Amino acid sequence: MRILVTGGAGYIGSHTCIELIEAGHEIIVADNFSNSSPESLKRVSELTGKIFPVIELDFRNRNEIEALFKQFDIQGVIHFAALKAVGESVTHSLLYYQNNLISLLNLLDVMDDYQVRNIVFSSSATVYGAEGTSPLKETDQTGAVNPYGSTKLMAERIIKDLATSSERWRAVILRYFNPVGAHESGRIGEDPNGIPNNLMPYISQVATGKRAVLSVFGSDYPTRDGTGIRDYIHVTDLATGHVKALDYMLKNKGAHAFNLGTGKGFSVLEMVAAFEKASGRKVPYRFTDRRAGDIAVCYADPTKAEKELGWKTVKTIDDMCRDTWRWQRHNPDGYQQPAEVHKTERSGA
Repeated sequence: MRILVTGGAGYIGSHTCIELIEAGHEIIVADNFSNSSPESLKRVSELTGKIFPVIELDFRNRNEIEALFKQFDIQGVIHFAALKAVGESVTHSLLYYQNNLISLLNLLDVMDDYQVRNIVFSSSATVYGAEGTSPLKETDQTGAVNPYGSTKLMAERIIKDLATSSERWRAVILRYFNPVGAHESGRIGEDPNGIPNNLMPYISQVATGKRAVLSVFGSDYPTRDGTGIRDYIHVTDLATGHVKALDYMLKNKGAHAFNLGTGKGFSVLEMVAAFEKASGRKVPYRFTDRRAGDIAVCYADPTKAEKELGWKTVKTIDDMCRDTWRWQRHNPDGYQQPAEVHKTERSGA
């Protein structure tokens, strides 16, 4: 199947590109590289031995999307392209609504025009809000508490309404929990701009000495060690979930949501201890105040994905920490010096 991967240069997107190629799919990657590097795609090509088209475009521009669909015979879409930092979404809410929703609306509109009505959508566990009780099920009430989560929840509703309006649409919505880890080669991994928003890249940067100390937000939660508990999933497991989602999508009409998580929760301090074991480095930390909106415990019930997609995680917390450390050790500054990547240029673009 020929798949358009939007945001394919990003952390989850690049790992998914590898799994798609290895599963026999053809890929076309489109990205604006606002929070990613073309170097990741160069390395995907090296790891897979495949060269694929890479198009730089802004999904807020419908004309650019249409030019892409005119050029390539696309059969399905995996839509990763979105802004994703919770804190930033609070201070720049309009930017998040413009980018994440206008991009999706433009993409769906063009897909409909070109009769490409197969989409796997990258959603988030943030759609469950702060009131849900873990383990979270797909049938649990949704209610995002920040603009980022709201854009994902609105996007889900748009896709579901579209699939309800026409039986020609097939959609799978994947609600991620907390992706961590890196490709086992150490060649691709998470490369955040500036100060990391997520726990694992922050831990690994402290371990390398790039940052002095890890700030742990809250030490008085009603958990086994007082720190927040989350469902951490290896990014490679997450990527294979997208391949399974494509298979499911082709056999099932309508829109279907699935949790992608391990079904287990680890605390912040447990993740620190596991990383220290994997790296042989100490990770100094200090406790600070809780962050607004954070909850004590959040982990998935992945039963539906295992039953209907035939998917479940295989990587352990030790795998997650070992692979993160390998990536960070070999790439202390991430994709610092991007190399040229094979691109297919559009005429008149």
